[in-house]
Amino acid sequence: MSRGHAFSLPNILTYGRCVAVPLVAGCLFWADILEGGLWLRWLALVLYIVAAITDFFDGYLARAWQQQSAIGRMLDPIADKLLVSTSLLMLASDGTIRGWSLWAAVVILCREILVSGLREFLAELRVSVPVTQLAKWKTTAQLVAVGVLLAGPAADKLVPGITLGGIVLLWIAAVLTLYTGWDYFRAGARHLIGDSR
Repeated sequence: MSRGHAFSLPNILTYGRCVAVPLVAGCLFWADILEGGLWLRWLALVLYIVAAITDFFDGYLARAWQQQSAIGRMLDPIADKLLVSTSLLMLASDGTIRGWSLWAAVVILCREILVSGLREFLAELRVSVPVTQLAKWKTTAQLVAVGVLLAGPAADKLVPGITLGGIVLLWIAAVLTLYTGWDYFRAGARHLIGDSR
């Protein structure tokens, strides 16, 4: 990897997504703990949307401009998981996600940890697990659900039921997460069993 690629536009977009994580968390903390007002929910949503858009463009531009790099490949999935996981934790903290719906968030968080571990293990064996179309739908449902819930109480003031819609989307994402996580687990299990013989 050339040194210039570390500061290519695709990687700068990825760095920006990492920076967005504490900013989104800070907005939710300020709105809830410091009682800063519902406008902070809208600010958190704007930051989240911008970060999610960079998720598409960093990969697209890296491929189009042939600026793919090791640091980009490493940080891209990490940035995604940090953004979603931190948002879910903050939404659980302020009560937007509560009760039985907490299990949907737990499923999503556990799957991300499991898949990260499996990917690291399979990478050592030089085994790649391709991303399926269903996994892409899972990611989309997850991103949209979190985005809707970030607006949550603020959006409910304009259109009642927005938070409920976000919870429904979160459960849909959790179900897809379980299914796609099982695919990764099966792929990893085959190599684990083969390695133990």
